[in-house]
Amino acid sequence: MQWAEQKYVVLALTIGLVFGGLGQLSGLPLPWMLGPMIGNTIAALLGVPVRGPDKLRPLVMPVIGVMLGSSVTVALFSQLGDWVLTLILLPIFLVAATGISFLVYSRIGKYDAVTAFYSAMPGGLNEMLMMGAAAGGDEKRIALAHAARVLIVIFFVVLFYWLALGVTSIGSAGWIGISELTYLDYAIFGFCMIVGAWLGQLLNFPAAPIFGPMLLSAAAHLIGWVSIAPPTVFIIVAQLVIGTVIGSRFVGVSPVAVAKDLALAVVSATSMLLISIVFAEMIVWTTGMGMSQAFLAYSPGGLTEMTLLTLAMNQDVTYVSVMHLFRITIVIAIAPIVFERVVKRRPQR
Repeated sequence: MQWAEQKYVVLALTIGLVFGGLGQLSGLPLPWMLGPMIGNTIAALLGVPVRGPDKLRPLVMPVIGVMLGSSVTVALFSQLGDWVLTLILLPIFLVAATGISFLVYSRIGKYDAVTAFYSAMPGGLNEMLMMGAAAGGDEKRIALAHAARVLIVIFFVVLFYWLALGVTSIGSAGWIGISELTYLDYAIFGFCMIVGAWLGQLLNFPAAPIFGPMLLSAAAHLIGWVSIAPPTVFIIVAQLVIGTVIGSRFVGVSPVAVAKDLALAVVSATSMLLISIVFAEMIVWTTGMGMSQAFLAYSPGGLTEMTLLTLAMNQDVTYVSVMHLFRITIVIAIAPIVFERVVKRRPQR
């Protein structure tokens, strides 16, 4: 049985590799994440027995964290004043986005209050799934809602950049070969990944395997201990694994059986993104920040996926990742409180 599962993992990674290569050739933004995600989503919905490399995901997440940390520079601290308004508006954005999404799932989808609430909260998939299951919600629907939200948000964000903002190419620092790093560089990156992931777990950071290594990598780059990003091939492998895991979440799901759930996810994610545009416009009008950057800060995707998109679009990774970290932290902290005091007490029809 174990060998059969491993075969399906290899199959999923192979599909991811093929679609990643096609994405690279076609000029798709973030091809090594979006390509595997598209390929494995199609395969899963067609009934192909793909399996996500879930055991590899914790190993590659610190690589992404170290890469994101390498983009931190002293110059960005001059922009800290622009972050304040974004943080002030963030809770208001969460109330508006979650409220609209909750109405979609409860009124249109007729979900029960628990399932609708934890499907609507724009937090991490694993955290919302655990909380929702503990409260008595439908685990499968909650998982599908969040997996679909991440998938749809990524597609719509890329589409928005292309059609509305005219961004057709991605920022790139060029290819970094394995031999370009010294042994000391590798030692520092290894330390950042291992110790950073451990510290992230110890301090209960959301997305700890990414954010912990990102903080240590940022510190190492600011101090000057290292001045280069991880080798490009490592980043490609990490993105390949993440994209394959996202796409494979739809395995075993019949397209006909989940047509309603997917349609609800489209309506929910679209509503959240429209609200994101409104709040991003407030930031642009008040601070003069570029729309492309402000929009990424409010887009309700996963922290990993949105920071990778930010890097691909050549925007401020630190600003966007911090906003998403705060978003997930706020959601995890207040979700049980709001559920007990508001949702659980609302009259049932």
